Amino acid sequence: MRGLRQYGGVQHAPSTIARLFGAFVLIAAFALAGLLLPGTAPARAGENTFVEVTPNSVQAGSRVNIRASCDNANDRQAEVTSDAFDRVYLRPDNGFLTGSVTVPGNKAAGDYPVHLRCDNGRTASTTLTVLNMDQPTKGPATGGGGTADRGTGSMLLLGGVATVTAMVIFGLFSSRRRAGS
Repeated sequence: MRGLRQYGGVQHAPSTIARLFGAFVLIAAFALAGLLLPGTAPARAGENTFVEVTPNSVQAGSRVNIRASCDNANDRQAEVTSDAFDRVYLRPDNGFLTGSVTVPGNKAAGDYPVHLRCDNGRTASTTLTVLNMDQPTKGPATGGGGTADRGTGSMLLLGGVATVTAMVIFGLFSSRRRAGS
């Protein structure tokens, strides 16, 4: 057969064809997975009405960015409210509504609903998770090396030099004994 080569009594297709076929199968599998498995999309209320908070999990005291769409009313500002940060007004920005706000540093940890209210009457919601992990003010009391003896470093250095010297002497005697045998 033309285009096939003999290997161990079995005909094999050239590796280029096998690679192209494998790439085609891989692309088809990813395309099928994209159709069958829903991705993580922003929370939606209408066809093109949504609100998303980035990051959606944040340490209390951090800033979050909000992006939204009010269907065909993205040329007017919209209001976003939440118990996590009170109220913020989103402004038009490249076809979306955007804004940012800081979650107060004393906000209790938990999941907070974030509600979008558009001028055209549409609404959407998502959730913001606030984390309130205590940040240490100083490092743990591990001693910082102050508990070690001052002469320890010198002793280690002398021990290392003695070990290397012994290895060199042993190597010299071993080579002389082999040469003299």
